[in-house]
Amino acid sequence: MDLTTITSPSFLKKLTKKELESLASDIRSFLINKCSNTGGHIGPNLGVVELTIALHRAFNSPKDKFIWDVGHQTYVHKILTGRASQFDTLRQYKGLSGFPKRNESEHDEWETGHSSTSLSAAMGMAVARDLKKDNSYVVPIIGDGALTGGMALEALNHIGHEKTRMIVILNDNEMSIAPNVGALHNILGRLRTAKEYSKAKEELESLMKKIPVLGGKLANTAERVKDSLKYLVVSGVFFEEMGFKYLGPIDGHDIDSLEKTLDYAKKAKGPVLVHVITKKGKGYKPAEEDTIGTWHGTGPYKMETGDFVKSQTKGPAWSSLVSESVRKLMKTDERIVAITPAMPVGSKMEGIQKDFPNRFFDVGIAEQHAVTMAAGLATQGMKPFLAIYSTFLQRAYDQVLHDVARQNLNVFIGIDRSGLVGADGETHQGVYDISFLRHIPNIVLMMPKDENEGQHMVKTAIDYNEGPIAMRFPRGNGYGVPLDDEMKSIPIGSWEVLREGTNAVILTFGTTIPMVMDAVEELAENGIQVKVVNARFIKPMDEEMLHEIMSSNMPILTVEEAVLQGGFGSAVLEFASENNYQTKIDRIGIPDQFIEQGSVDLLLEEIHITKEAIIDQIKTIVKTKNPLGTKTV
Repeated sequence: MDLTTITSPSFLKKLTKKELESLASDIRSFLINKCSNTGGHIGPNLGVVELTIALHRAFNSPKDKFIWDVGHQTYVHKILTGRASQFDTLRQYKGLSGFPKRNESEHDEWETGHSSTSLSAAMGMAVARDLKKDNSYVVPIIGDGALTGGMALEALNHIGHEKTRMIVILNDNEMSIAPNVGALHNILGRLRTAKEYSKAKEELESLMKKIPVLGGKLANTAERVKDSLKYLVVSGVFFEEMGFKYLGPIDGHDIDSLEKTLDYAKKAKGPVLVHVITKKGKGYKPAEEDTIGTWHGTGPYKMETGDFVKSQTKGPAWSSLVSESVRKLMKTDERIVAITPAMPVGSKMEGIQKDFPNRFFDVGIAEQHAVTMAAGLATQGMKPFLAIYSTFLQRAYDQVLHDVARQNLNVFIGIDRSGLVGADGETHQGVYDISFLRHIPNIVLMMPKDENEGQHMVKTAIDYNEGPIAMRFPRGNGYGVPLDDEMKSIPIGSWEVLREGTNAVILTFGTTIPMVMDAVEELAENGIQVKVVNARFIKPMDEEMLHEIMSSNMPILTVEEAVLQGGFGSAVLEFASENNYQTKIDRIGIPDQFIEQGSVDLLLEEIHITKEAIIDQIKTIVKTKNPLGTKTV
């Protein structure tokens, strides 16, 4: 079937079983082909082909609401709702989003890129539906990994308590981004091996009806026996005790079974949970055989072999550089304990996990727990290293403030994927951490200019025992600079002059340093000499150097790959104001808008963080600098 001719999912209801099977095969071939060129979340989507087809046959989108948790498994949904022709632009600049997008289609009811939000959103939609006296269905689809998130459990508790009419689809593929952990995962494991729940329950009830009931005492005994047998035989009581009718487990690749179960669920009153077992990566051998999450989300690959198309890189991956530096220090420092919220592969922590299994903890999709667990470790004299993506650290803001910084605990936070991340788009851009951390008392925040400085910052963080310290580092690879044999600490709050100049000063750090250096070289050819400072400590700043700079008669430009509001440039402005300097200060950074997907270079160009913008801004401020001095009396 030519999938690009699909305009609406309504055609599915007319297809025969054989035609549905053929469609599922066509969709898999289409996804394997398209994602080999664009990259994307191929594993999750191959696993939900039949499930997505069955959902669109059983329900009527957009009248009925599908809420996809995390959202990286919606490629099949996008195909069935008329977007197959856009897949050549998947996750590219101005192209098709890799996540649900409300402005893309009326069938995308909820936008998300973080896990565990679907049930809360579904509760809000269901309440609105009931208040409007509508009769539509609300259907959140949540994975077994996302179900371990605290927010999902909060929502389950509320939905069950209110007895809200809703059909929750639990897509259980035994793996989220990495192999799942935790007690709930073990419960689901028992469910996978149990008999079909509804059949077991019916058999138990039939058996109980045959017990002669003589008097209240025996009747109560029979009920207790029934309840005891139910608990022994059927693990689905976990969800039933939460107030849900549990149906499953169902083969998520059997469209007939799925449709029958969904039709039954539609007739039920109150909340229903349909437990569906799927195979992540189904239909593509390399993805099916993945056991550690490599095929959860990928770059381009060779379709015939599954070999990844590797980009030309000079240095090690930043995640690997940081984690390996920590691993080396763990050999001689038994205080260090490593923690990750379900990202051992993404944060390149396999070496730590292998060498120090007793000091490595993957806590699952539970960022808040990860931060407060680290705080607890720190109270006992340990040195926890928390590796967490910038976009996920947002979810644990209160724990950083209330549990770590307020108690001034020695926690080292490695903020991975800081800055623009590209194809994953606005839900994953790591551009807010400076603003939401900088105003928190006690915390140190730093970012290295290259890998060598990066390893020294890891050493700095481990040696620092005066409170919390965080190190930002970008997605991707370093520059290939030589690494010193021995790691050493950098004085907290110290900046570094990279180039002297007399006409202006640029304060910058991290990924923008190469761009700045290129700009000042070109400016020098035009007779403008610019001083460049590696402002590697964002907090505390090098106040001694700032006083020196602002006491001179040179204008300042700050450059950062982060939001301007509350960012590093704001800190420089605050310093000038507090010390009565009238220095001309301009800022380049990310404007007050969400940044969508695309290559980092294209995104930087769109928001005017470029060499050319730096050159233009320096020329402007050099012309308009204050000629009367820089400090008021």
